[in-house]
Amino acid sequence: MQVHRLDDDPEAPFPPPDSALRFPDGLVALGGDLSPPRLLNAYRHGIFPWYSQGQPILWWSPDPRMVFRTDGVRLSSRFRRALRASPWVARADTAFVDVVERCARAPRPGQRGTWITPAMQAAYARMHALGHAHSVEIFAGPEDDAPLVGGIYGIAVGRMFFGESMFSDASGGSKAALAALAAWLHARGCPWIDAQVENPHLVSLGAASLPRADFMAMLQPLVRAASAAGPWTDEFGTRPVRALAG
Repeated sequence: MQVHRLDDDPEAPFPPPDSALRFPDGLVALGGDLSPPRLLNAYRHGIFPWYSQGQPILWWSPDPRMVFRTDGVRLSSRFRRALRASPWVARADTAFVDVVERCARAPRPGQRGTWITPAMQAAYARMHALGHAHSVEIFAGPEDDAPLVGGIYGIAVGRMFFGESMFSDASGGSKAALAALAAWLHARGCPWIDAQVENPHLVSLGAASLPRADFMAMLQPLVRAASAAGPWTDEFGTRPVRALAG
């Protein structure tokens, strides 16, 4: 089966996700660019870019799709006990570029190199500058010079958040970032975080698989919901992670 090649118009429609290949699972199209209009067009239609250095840009919509309910992130009792005594704090959109760079450097079991290429980093930095891409950061304490110990970033469209990657520089840093992001989104009426592709770590944190058709049906009203782009920094504030312990 021939894979659709995107043309130069960033507003051109993507092929429907249900036309994606079964092997490799979810490949919808190749080519195009990483401009903000193209990326927003992709996410609104349940499609995301994922490719390695030296490859053309590859666009995916896997079946099934891994998602978190924003009220369903699962933290172990042991980790919750650690959070209750932790000096860590969460902030949003104060270190976006740093979070993306650290996600790119984070070792991944069974993976050589990174799909977060310099071109991808630049593209998401542009999306962040436009108020569409966001990060939640975990710092070792409330001080301005406290080190960054974990983070997560992704794209917000309407009432849907599309998670891209997360990292830990201290044990539990990424889990705390995910939990802080989920709590923030849930309070704002955003019910889901897209986690893209299944892996055991995500499942251990409460992620579940949805058939692609169900994911797409859930997605459409959420991405069409009115939502202003812009930084989350002031509204999010500085939040002690001990509040996540429940």
